Amino acid sequence: MASQHEVMVNGTARPLTGVDPATNALDFLRAQGLTGAKEGCAEGECGACSVMVARPDGGDASRWTAVNACLIPAAALDGQEVVTAEGLGTPEELHPVQREMAVRGGSQCGYCTPGFICSMAAEFYRGDRQPVAAAATSNGSGPHTHEADHEHGENGFDLHALSGNLCRCTGYRPIRDAAYALEQPAEGDPFAERSSRPAPVAAHTRLEGASGIFERPADLPQALALLAEHPGAVLVAGSTDWGVEVNIRGIRAPYAIGIDRLPELRTFHVGDDSVEIGAALTLSEVERGLEGRIPLLDQLFPQFASRLIRNGATFGGNLGTGSPIGDTPPALLALEAVVVLASVDGDREVPLADYFTGYRQTVKRDDELIRAVRIPLPVSGIAAFHKIAKRRFDDISSVAIGFALDVQDGVVAKARIGLGGVAATPIRALATEAALEGQPWTTDVVRAAAEVMGREGTPLDDHRASAPYRSAMLGTALLKLHAQTATPQEVGA
Repeated sequence: MASQHEVMVNGTARPLTGVDPATNALDFLRAQGLTGAKEGCAEGECGACSVMVARPDGGDASRWTAVNACLIPAAALDGQEVVTAEGLGTPEELHPVQREMAVRGGSQCGYCTPGFICSMAAEFYRGDRQPVAAAATSNGSGPHTHEADHEHGENGFDLHALSGNLCRCTGYRPIRDAAYALEQPAEGDPFAERSSRPAPVAAHTRLEGASGIFERPADLPQALALLAEHPGAVLVAGSTDWGVEVNIRGIRAPYAIGIDRLPELRTFHVGDDSVEIGAALTLSEVERGLEGRIPLLDQLFPQFASRLIRNGATFGGNLGTGSPIGDTPPALLALEAVVVLASVDGDREVPLADYFTGYRQTVKRDDELIRAVRIPLPVSGIAAFHKIAKRRFDDISSVAIGFALDVQDGVVAKARIGLGGVAATPIRALATEAALEGQPWTTDVVRAAAEVMGREGTPLDDHRASAPYRSAMLGTALLKLHAQTATPQEVGA
């Protein structure tokens, strides 16, 4: 069927006519002759495919957001504004990011360079990026306000913006030098000025092709009606998991429903007794919205894949897959989160501890979707997220542990511990919690509880870690938590 849908790419409307629903944004752009973005891994791990998309940033503003074009369906960009490396500058008039990369030797073979350019440009235009001196005198203290250190430049540039971009030949020092040399956007910069206007409203979309149908409904009631009509349809939000299935395993969806821009799934509310987070908010958006209110999640976010992935990944998607090695479930279990499920019959709430039923199986019915995640307040005083993986960033965890403890007058009043990677589902460490609660927060008690924790779950041997290693890491994590949080009296007791 002919389509009138189109994507605004570098200021030019590019029709989606004839584009199959399974076609990702990278292949769509390259078919348009925009070959700067490359396919390096097709899994969202290398960043060679990075492009910028105009996304909502509260009120009437928008934010240039770097995303992995290899993962996003082209259909999901219907009505949106995309900028590729070709659209930032020209050979005669380089963009400031392109110029700094060139003069500081940030490119050799050039394969990864366009992706770096787009990720770096998105950070260049970040509205709350300030030089350190300015940040120190401002009243802002959000998650992106930092002093200069080995991961943040004096110009306010956060190197984590490039954590999803890999370079195989240049080396990262000249790329970092280019990032740290950037000043603020010049007066009249068109991309900076674009940020002062609202992002495009998501359009109702329906594309049909040989692989199936992609439909983006206008609102939640329409989405639930479609899901009731097509139970088991693939729900596509950030597509950071589904995109890999399409690219690597060749899986196709007979019917896919795009839910990433549904207003009802993008709510964020802080109340007296809970924080409710819309299931389609990206992790980057959640991080900005929380503003440090939940320290456990503050520790989780930097360890969850890369900024490129967090710009697309959602709580709803991470929980919806039912994966036992997702990073958010252990933290959310420790926070005693509740999952809000929606269908044409209405909402129902399920404690996350009761949500997982088996390997990649949950209580969510085929006609339901995750509308929101609710976290009770206040949160516990001691919080930590420990991720054991082969790489510090941008890696799948071998073991992930979320801790939330209340210690009052030296006694553990409450302990909640979530575990990932040690069973067929994410689990609570119930035996360890019982061994801690009501006991003094002392070295002897923690050592005994660590022995219990090492026996939690049913870890397996695989290419990431052996079962004995996983068990050992569980107990070690509790000992580490105690060493980092106990007072001298509690350590010596």
